[in-house]
Amino acid sequence: MTASDDDLMPEVPLPIFQISQKVKRYQVFDIKAVTWLRRIHNILGVLIGGLPQSPQQNVFLGLPLELQPEEVRLLVENGIAYIVDDLGNHEKALRFVPRELEEYKATLRKEGLAAARAFEKQKQQKTKEVLQRRSVRQPTPDVEHAANGDDTLFNTPLPRTTTRNSPDLVPYFSTPTTSYPPFPPPPQHQSSSLPDVSGPSYALFQHLHSKGYFLSPGLRFGCQFSVYPGDPLRFHSHFLATSAEWDEELDILDIVGGGRLGTGVKKGWLIGGVEKRPLSEDTEHESVRERTESGDQKARDENVRTFCIEWGGM
Repeated sequence: MTASDDDLMPEVPLPIFQISQKVKRYQVFDIKAVTWLRRIHNILGVLIGGLPQSPQQNVFLGLPLELQPEEVRLLVENGIAYIVDDLGNHEKALRFVPRELEEYKATLRKEGLAAARAFEKQKQQKTKEVLQRRSVRQPTPDVEHAANGDDTLFNTPLPRTTTRNSPDLVPYFSTPTTSYPPFPPPPQHQSSSLPDVSGPSYALFQHLHSKGYFLSPGLRFGCQFSVYPGDPLRFHSHFLATSAEWDEELDILDIVGGGRLGTGVKKGWLIGGVEKRPLSEDTEHESVRERTESGDQKARDENVRTFCIEWGGM
């Protein structure tokens, strides 16, 4: 692993913040964690934060990253992340002693003053460049007098730009882009239960993720997951995935509609679930079904069956 990889790798296990207690939502606020999860673990999530430069648009979004419940459960079970109760941890983190609070405010003022100085310096530099361009481009009839020995045109001094002293600068308000520092990292223990996910949905997610696919929410295509063979910045999705129980009855119209929808957007409609295999009486090992129901990822993945349906008449 190169030095650049070390710089981009966050501390593992990393915290995932549970924002709401009723409608559970899971978010990641650290940009290092977001890029590392995407690059190493094929975890996409959805960016939901607005951009300060363009607050009126919702096409390009920023931090935080909201994760699907299946993604969170997979990360926690593999020891990559742990869930933090945002409300309880936030209240604890804000309990500053007076000395720490003043130090934190002084740090924010220092950062804001440095940003104001940099902006003022940049503005003065631009003003100087504009005045220099104007002095070169400005054609006047006094050039003839300058050629006869009158060099007052070229001796005209440029307007001076006044430099504001540091005490006159108003510090910019600095919004921290990381939670820690200034706050200490949350304790590495599970303060919340694992996300509630349906068995077939999580089994299908695990199965496809273990094959190296990237999975994003599939609501806009009328499915559970949009399945990509690589990073969505480089590839289009190949499948529209929907989970089902093994003995669940499917309406033929849903199958036809899913197949036509997938073919219409140049994708395959994929349906999958955990197969309930009959067990032989003389088996020596424990039941695959029991291991699957108890949460054994390997057993569940071995038992997942998927089928792809396409509409051949389009």
